[in-house]
Amino acid sequence: MICGRKARPAAEQLRAPSEGAGGSRRPGRALKKMGLTEDEDVQRMLQGSLLWKVKARGGSRARLFRLQEDGVTVCFEGRFRRARSPQSFSVAHIEGLRQGRQSEGLRKHGAAFPERHCFTLAFKGRRKNLDLAARGEEDARHWVQGLTKLMGRLQAMSQMEKLDHWIHGVLQRADRNKDNKMSFREVKSMLRMLNIDMDDVYASKLFKECDHSGNERLEGRELEEFCRRLLRRPELEELFGRYSGEDRVLSAEELQDFLRDQGEESSLRQARSIIRTYELNEKAKRQDLMMLDGFMMYLLSAAGDILNQEHTKVHQDMSQPLSHYFISSSHNTYLTRNQIGGTSSTEAYVRALRAGCRCVELDCWEGSDGEPVVYHGHTLTSKILFRDVIESIRDSAFEKSPYPVILSLENHCGLEQQATMARHMKAILGDRLLTQPLQGQDPHNLPSPEQLKEKILVKGKKLPELWQESQGVTSLLDPEEEEEEEEEEEEEKMQERSPRRSLQSLQEIKPLQAKDASQVSPELSALVVYCQAVPFPGLAQALRHPQPCQMSSFSERKARKLIKEAGPALVRYNARQLSRVYPLGLKMNSANYNPQEMWNAGCQLVALNFQTPGYEMDLNAGRFLPNGRCGYVLKPLCLRSPPGEGSRRLALHIRVITAQQLPKLNRDKGSSIVDPFVRVEIHGIPADCAKQQTHHKLNNGFNPRWEETLRFQVRVPELALVRFVVEDYDSTSCNDFVGQFTLPLPSMRQGYRHIHLLSRDGASLSPATLFVHVRSKSL
Repeated sequence: MICGRKARPAAEQLRAPSEGAGGSRRPGRALKKMGLTEDEDVQRMLQGSLLWKVKARGGSRARLFRLQEDGVTVCFEGRFRRARSPQSFSVAHIEGLRQGRQSEGLRKHGAAFPERHCFTLAFKGRRKNLDLAARGEEDARHWVQGLTKLMGRLQAMSQMEKLDHWIHGVLQRADRNKDNKMSFREVKSMLRMLNIDMDDVYASKLFKECDHSGNERLEGRELEEFCRRLLRRPELEELFGRYSGEDRVLSAEELQDFLRDQGEESSLRQARSIIRTYELNEKAKRQDLMMLDGFMMYLLSAAGDILNQEHTKVHQDMSQPLSHYFISSSHNTYLTRNQIGGTSSTEAYVRALRAGCRCVELDCWEGSDGEPVVYHGHTLTSKILFRDVIESIRDSAFEKSPYPVILSLENHCGLEQQATMARHMKAILGDRLLTQPLQGQDPHNLPSPEQLKEKILVKGKKLPELWQESQGVTSLLDPEEEEEEEEEEEEEKMQERSPRRSLQSLQEIKPLQAKDASQVSPELSALVVYCQAVPFPGLAQALRHPQPCQMSSFSERKARKLIKEAGPALVRYNARQLSRVYPLGLKMNSANYNPQEMWNAGCQLVALNFQTPGYEMDLNAGRFLPNGRCGYVLKPLCLRSPPGEGSRRLALHIRVITAQQLPKLNRDKGSSIVDPFVRVEIHGIPADCAKQQTHHKLNNGFNPRWEETLRFQVRVPELALVRFVVEDYDSTSCNDFVGQFTLPLPSMRQGYRHIHLLSRDGASLSPATLFVHVRSKSL
């Protein structure tokens, strides 16, 4: 075994003959790489099946569904209207498969089809479910099993494999006459698909260099060579050369130097382990050497990701009181669109819970036939049964996280239907519903997420208990103050539902609601344990007489006012008790507010409209990205034990180097190539909030290179989020969003890192990445 830096073969001696690159590019090559060409389920999907697409509002349409040769795209079209362009979806965008009538759409409208013929595709991001019914049980089974296998293979792919798979998918689309050969014209078309506006002279030169046969067509190995040249990463080659020296081969000791500069574990044992894991050349691997391809594999793997991979698991202390955690929270969870005329759906609860949300809201109203309903009262939003919502929560609550779920009830029901709500929750949720304080729990502290694992808590009003009255604790407010507080909150809610409603009509409706709101049924009250909703008594009173089991809700406006007038006192309050913040009324489009300012004050339940994409939801996703995306993130020590120690100020330098395979904003043939630039934003305490950006690069979304360093000073890094945004520069109008990624500063690793970009609604834009270098030092 060669251990030194001198006696080792040159890179050329280690290279094995090119394998798998020759031969004509046959249909199914991508599937062959996935090892699924002979799979019976995939074969059936390639042949295509007639499936009925069950519509959200009833009715169904027969569509021919067929898996494409890239193994990723599924196209579907009507049987008779072939002139119309087929629709499609990517297997990579499927979040989950449900067999049988396990979706709201199929439960409502799928009765015409046998249950074993039915299945549902749930997508990442905002795309609606696809509810399908096959002609027979066998067909349904082939599609469910086949899609599951494809999803598994895609998930297991390395970034290099994803790139290779992606480029061959583009090749297939660009090969217009499907002869497995590419003319220069087809190559130019492919370059535009790839988001490259390559100079004709350079493109022609590259084409001719790869056209070894001289027949003005690229095929087989020629096409492979052309693609390899396109996918070259000069910046990674330069980085590799900096550590490997002239022989272009990296020894374990040289890799050790690189790891040390990255700020990672840099033992010789670790370096050798990385070589064994990522090096592709067996001869080099046996001699503890790494070549350029292996180095690229390593940097494109999870090991080279900007997110600390330890933080992708639950790694924080989960045994502290609930009030010590930020808790992912949703507002108007039932809505799929806006809050005036949007659709209410149980699927919205499923999506929120699968996204890591741990506090969902139910606006409960009187329904017909004695059954309470959930919807946005006094609006045109559709209604869903309370019972159906609870069933959906039961089925999805702990699919992604084992930690407790809080049901935030906004109750507008009379006593009878309140009792019905309580019966439904007990019958449907069973032992998961928390109905009694935990045995031996200190009443002066809230229990921890660990103690409440797999439990569902109800947030609502609670009737005074005799033991409380005997101790002189009846209410923190006198009746007049309590009524005034409720009226203010109700008026905000009413304005939110119907901004144009006159004050007179508000006053006409309010007495009925106030009557309902002031009465709580004993059955419903009994289910409220640790989240007793009370009007806010004021900070002075609350700090003098802390009540850990009581919590108040604030509109964003009231929260801002409290932060401005008494921020430190609010932090102390939030160290002991839970508080919930919700978006202000008068927002017809369900817009969100910046959650960061509420987190800065230690507010735990900062509720956002999960159905509304934007930077606010990007921040929310970034805040709850670490700790295994379990929906609970431990607050910094300064918010748990105020005033706490002073923060460690940081100088943060981010060099934006390159981007790779940015998506086209419009897939139409006439769409323009993007002119991308990168903006880095810091979201934290007001003094830390800052943003800087690179210059834009003309006509290159495939491999733009900036090499620009952006510098920040961060006073409270424990609270800061870093948001990377790519936009398409436009000199005459607003820039267009391309992709983003947000993460907490403490979860960001130093050194050379890849950032995997997300779409506006949080779905992966794979294989789109940014390549950056991060350096931070204490000041």
